[in-house]
Amino acid sequence: MSNSADEAASRRRWPRRLWRTVVVLLAVVLIGAVSTYGWAWSKLNTDVDLGKVEHRPAKGKGTNYLVVGSDSRDGLSQDDKKNLHTGSAEGRRTDSMMVLHTGAHGATLMSLPRDSWVTIPPYTYPMTGKRPGPAKNKLNAAFSAGGPELLVRTIEHNTGLRIDHYAEIGFAGFVNVVNAVGGVHLCLDRPMDDKKSGAHLSKGCQTLNGKQSLAFVRQRHQEAKGDLGRSQNQQKFLSALAKRAARTGQALVPWKSLPTLGAGLDTLIVDKDTDLRTLMSLFTAMKRVAGGDGNRLNVPVAGRGVATSKGSALKWDEKRAKWLFERLRNDQPVGGRR
Repeated sequence: MSNSADEAASRRRWPRRLWRTVVVLLAVVLIGAVSTYGWAWSKLNTDVDLGKVEHRPAKGKGTNYLVVGSDSRDGLSQDDKKNLHTGSAEGRRTDSMMVLHTGAHGATLMSLPRDSWVTIPPYTYPMTGKRPGPAKNKLNAAFSAGGPELLVRTIEHNTGLRIDHYAEIGFAGFVNVVNAVGGVHLCLDRPMDDKKSGAHLSKGCQTLNGKQSLAFVRQRHQEAKGDLGRSQNQQKFLSALAKRAARTGQALVPWKSLPTLGAGLDTLIVDKDTDLRTLMSLFTAMKRVAGGDGNRLNVPVAGRGVATSKGSALKWDEKRAKWLFERLRNDQPVGGRR
């Protein structure tokens, strides 16, 4: 893929993990009122069937959530798309993913860069019925080829971790949930002016609304580390969002935000075994990580900008990554080694 094509694709995509988290936060607010539970449950899209995933690893200790953000434009008008600088691409893609592990030693949030060079295992593609053999490609190609089920299959194949739950949210859900909690307070050490994402932010501490937040987590062209720099921004934002949504006042008056939160839930996609209680467990773990009672890390990387048949990619440090995956699978502490 050419650089221009790759950049265009990047502009259409965004961090799934943030979308998931945003929806989780929204679910927590709704759970604050028992009368809204049935209404909120009716909004959840449970299209993802992890039972269809083939050759799964044995379940380890603890629980693993795959948190994905998609570039779905569902719920956005043409004016919204223009205002939010999202473009008008159809369908949905993902290029930012996180695995949240919870267990006896707390919570660990692990980012999986979209350009990770991995093996996509054999899989019967639902649209064509074809079954190609294993092939090397970027991690985000798995979702494009076979949707959430193939993405889960690929992550399990390359990490040995069994994914217990899946959550994905699109642009509209992200913007609406940020607005529903009254914006997110963030301190920037430099100004941002990025036409492609629409990020026009001043240096210093400020409260970002939904539109500004979306631009912030999507921009990467002003980051010296490119996508890894964007990943760090996303984790910073995620922490601030979790703290904001966890305020007592947000949980006490859920009815004030129902119209906005409803739009967020409309864009949330989860697996068939996920309910609002599961989402609340996910949020609680996110809150612990945001508060410093947990780990936030990336898969160890051996090289960036590695030339491959699919363009520039990111190569994992196999030895250190294997150690990390084994520790998570066995629910052992991971904070003592980098």
